[in-house]
Amino acid sequence: MPLKLSLKPGEKFVLNGAVVQNGDRRGVLILQNKASVLREKDIMQLSDVNSPAKRIYFPVMMMYLDETSAPKVYDEFVLRLSEFMGAIRNPDVLIDCVAVSKHVLAREYYKALMTARKLVEYEEQRLGHASGVQTGGDAQ
Repeated sequence: MPLKLSLKPGEKFVLNGAVVQNGDRRGVLILQNKASVLREKDIMQLSDVNSPAKRIYFPVMMMYLDETSAPKVYDEFVLRLSEFMGAIRNPDVLIDCVAVSKHVLAREYYKALMTARKLVEYEEQRLGHASGVQTGGDAQ
């Protein structure tokens, strides 16, 4: 099934590891086969990895963007997820943690990433921020 992306003017996204930027008008991109696509709002820069949930999100993002490097970041993911789960008592958040782990084990990295995003959002709510995953930086 094709994936249709509606892009804002100047919006960046990553397509199979390449940073692509839309031109000065709205655009539509239709991908006819499977590809790793991540919109600018979902891209986290290493310099923004400054909280426990973001330390989970980042390695999942790296596994999604480059599946061949997944074994290199998997141990970091497991360590950070274990630390986070040890500190959390909210049963709904713990269910999301287990779901992230299951998705990673099934190599469903996009699903894992979107569930990990919930962890970041939960953490930001608890800390009183609403900045989201978007870093505002370049997607490079």
